[in-house]
Amino acid sequence: MSERLVIIPTYNERENIEKMIHTVFSLDIPFDILVVDDGSPDGTATIVKKLQNQYSGNLHLVERSGKLGLGTAYVHGFKWALDRGFEFIFEMDCDFSHDPKDLVRLYEACIDEKADLVIGSRYKSGVNVVNWPMGRVLMSYYASVYVRFITGMNIRDTTAGFKCYRAEVLRKIDIDNISFKGYAFQIEMKFRTWRKGFKIFEVPIIFTDRREGVSKMSGGIFKEAVFGVIQLKLKSIFGKI
Repeated sequence: MSERLVIIPTYNERENIEKMIHTVFSLDIPFDILVVDDGSPDGTATIVKKLQNQYSGNLHLVERSGKLGLGTAYVHGFKWALDRGFEFIFEMDCDFSHDPKDLVRLYEACIDEKADLVIGSRYKSGVNVVNWPMGRVLMSYYASVYVRFITGMNIRDTTAGFKCYRAEVLRKIDIDNISFKGYAFQIEMKFRTWRKGFKIFEVPIIFTDRREGVSKMSGGIFKEAVFGVIQLKLKSIFGKI
């Protein structure tokens, strides 16, 4: 077991999961992987189970019944990681929109910059997004502008889902009381980390839209983010975060 755990939530990712697992385990520094699968009917979990024979002790699987939400998958993974003593805990998508090679860069930034949370940022140095329609790029970019305006956080990519946390952060930001399950979950996690005074650092990455499988993005997810940010700000004003 390494001190670094990559949490990968999955729902119907059979096209991507095997290649993703092999890629992460081929990196220059060792990582463990925890797949949190929400009852994928396409057999994603079955593929992971077969690969556990090859990566015994380093590839882990949690199976949940039904789609319970991205946020709850990560919170489940965070608790699992803390219970087993992992020191660096990563969030990453399964669809290769996040380049697994950048896991090393996020980890090195934690060490070199003495950061508590490192964000793989699409907007740290311009707009580094590939294969998205312009409308979605603009929506995502200005969502981050909106979040910065409402919350006061000095983070360029406030909605990013590619991150590395030190375990201490997850122990102190009250993950049992995370409010949101979808898009706003990523914002709330950063906001709680920022409110606790932890050091946040952004590493520029190139984000590439998925080539295999089906996107889970929806209009309702963006709606949650828009109104969720206001809720977060109000909670902070009244001392509830």
